[in-house]
Amino acid sequence: MKILTPLLVVSILFSNAAIAQKSSSQENPYMLLGRKALMDGDFKLAVAHLEKALPSDSTNANLLYILGYSYYHSSNYPKAVSTFSRVVSLRPGEVSAYYYRGKARNNMATEANTPLSYSEREKLLQASIRDFSKAIELNSDDIKYYQNRGVAYRDLGILKSQRVAKFYDKAVSANAYKACINDFQHVLEANPGRTDMIDELKKVKVYLANL
Repeated sequence: MKILTPLLVVSILFSNAAIAQKSSSQENPYMLLGRKALMDGDFKLAVAHLEKALPSDSTNANLLYILGYSYYHSSNYPKAVSTFSRVVSLRPGEVSAYYYRGKARNNMATEANTPLSYSEREKLLQASIRDFSKAIELNSDDIKYYQNRGVAYRDLGILKSQRVAKFYDKAVSANAYKACINDFQHVLEANPGRTDMIDELKKVKVYLANL
């Protein structure tokens, strides 16, 4: 799935009048350096600069957003989650913050060799689903929110189908797979030629049948 480029993200963030207004945070040299590094695709350097801007501007939603975005693309998912949580507390309608927080939570839950327990991973996937559902509530026309929620449902179904004592739950797994199928079908209705979705949908139906 195609993601927004750093340049496009910055353009979106600073396109409307409220953001374009000059503020002390935008004069912060670390903020400027962080934005430049992000636009150059150097996310780790962006993080290093933007973290230095935080002490003097800790409630600026624009700064926090690009910091969270940089954390996400540096694969620092826990910090991406916490930073995007600060964004939505300041700007509850910031749909892309829910989207990236949801993706970060999903990635944390499905990382190979994760030290997280099954229960912790389940909580992350449930939270990821809520994030994508909120993004859909805010913008129901964006198909990628349905696709990513479908992925989170699929991953939850796989997780709950694990034959682990006191964790395995066939009913929860089945419901998650069914919800995944609904979301993937919604994507296909909008884009009938998506062969990747067709293949994923077939796989999930097999998972459900084999529970």
